[in-house]
Amino acid sequence: MKFASFNVGDSAHYGPVSGEVIHAVPDRMRGQFPDLKSAIAGQALEQVAAAALRDGTPYPLASLQYAPVIANPGKIICVGLNYRAHGDETGRPDYPALFVRFADTQIGHGENLTLSAESAMFDFEGELAVVIGTPGHGIAEAAALDHIAGYACYNDATMRDWQRHSSQYTAGKNFPGTGAFGPFLVTADEVGDPSQLAIATRVDGAVMQSASTADMLFSVRDIIAYVSRFTPLAAGDVLVTGTPAGAGAGRKPPVFLTAGMVVEVEIERVGLLRNVVAAVQ
Repeated sequence: MKFASFNVGDSAHYGPVSGEVIHAVPDRMRGQFPDLKSAIAGQALEQVAAAALRDGTPYPLASLQYAPVIANPGKIICVGLNYRAHGDETGRPDYPALFVRFADTQIGHGENLTLSAESAMFDFEGELAVVIGTPGHGIAEAAALDHIAGYACYNDATMRDWQRHSSQYTAGKNFPGTGAFGPFLVTADEVGDPSQLAIATRVDGAVMQSASTADMLFSVRDIIAYVSRFTPLAAGDVLVTGTPAGAGAGRKPPVFLTAGMVVEVEIERVGLLRNVVAAVQ
């Protein structure tokens, strides 16, 4: 199944995707499960999907105002330097290199990536996002995939100059309007093996990143097991698994985003995330 979160005016909705239409979860069901995170936590995705397909208002995908797939995750934990070629550009870590992103920096598919006047080095990072379904602490690597609700595309867009202000990535990763997340949550059963997915990032149609998740230094299993050793993972938490080589800062000469550019992240069996860069003064 595929699910999306979206807005109709000032009202937040979510629902399952069927063809080129999304069916909004009915109000009576949203009283119990008000958003996608709560439906995941309640192990109710099939239940809300059935109600939405039967009674929900249909909306064409082409007309949606998308929201981040999970707008209110308790945690967003990101992995740096996690593809072999990208690690060769910058140095390979012995353990997953982790940093956090704040939920209020996220945007949905089709919303504008925000280029701040504070930065001259706005970069793209196409990544696979993992959404936790079943909570766990100290999760065994062998059981890690059983804790996944689904997957989505992510653009962990970064202000590189701010990232380099210190050894911590926090500032460069948390400008408003920089964490693009969507368009869909594709359930784990539909995606299958997350270690064999083609991933690509395009800027104005030109392929800038192209790899397979098989090239990860730390697999999805590894990341879940490692992170859950120090913090409990809850339903709706998001793990963003790292970007391949080819991001703008690693190119010669560097390629940074400017207003009007179109960034697309496409992942096999997961979807295509598209956002336009807009400047803010």
